[in-house]
Amino acid sequence: MCGRYTLFTPTADLEDRFDADFGDREPSYNCAPGQSLPVITDEAPEEAIRMEWGLTPSWADESFDLINARAETVREKRSFADAFERRRCLVPADGFYEWVGGGGPDGNRDGSGKTPYRVAFEDDRPFAMAGIYERWEPPTPETSQTGLGAFGGGDGGGGSDGTADDSGAVETFAVLTTEPNDLVADLHHRMAVILDPDAGEEEAWLRGDSEEAAALLDPYPSDGLTAHPVSTRVNSPGVDAPELIDPVAGD
Repeated sequence: MCGRYTLFTPTADLEDRFDADFGDREPSYNCAPGQSLPVITDEAPEEAIRMEWGLTPSWADESFDLINARAETVREKRSFADAFERRRCLVPADGFYEWVGGGGPDGNRDGSGKTPYRVAFEDDRPFAMAGIYERWEPPTPETSQTGLGAFGGGDGGGGSDGTADDSGAVETFAVLTTEPNDLVADLHHRMAVILDPDAGEEEAWLRGDSEEAAALLDPYPSDGLTAHPVSTRVNSPGVDAPELIDPVAGD
């Protein structure tokens, strides 16, 4: 799975890399589900739009908060199929975390902890993960008590930052995952789909048909990637500091 990632590349460098306006932003060393984070869509490729990480299908009666979609079933699952066909996006990142032992940051069921690892390119260059997105409108109070409070994380505003607009709609996204490459396989049984810009994969993901997009959902080669253990402080989504990416002694 991909349950946390980093995006601390300077804004000017991100704008050069993706040819898009990233606006005012702070570096993040611990991007977490529920946060409003930048994505790039084909509808507005010149602008990185902030959406909440945790996809809710447009037809849902309540928020789903689905952070990942499996490459093998994304075209079949009702929660993801329409977004895959019509609403694909790039999720900028410069690294992602995996926890040895599988799962995420919450520890094993027997209570023993897991060691988080950061996976990134050796030069920390930014890249794009394959994503899908949706626009969800909560049921009205007359039909449901769900409301926006159940979704969490919204801070008001006009929709372009991932928060509710006047209609109450919220834009959300999920990251595609696939089988791991040789590097990540030592850490986890899944990894985020990284798109190769030199092979035109980012363009194809945004603008290609469903067959072209499906062909991109393979593991990114291990060459050029590195992984090292980091502090378990990254387990808490409330912690966001540069030292989170520093290597620590592994088990």
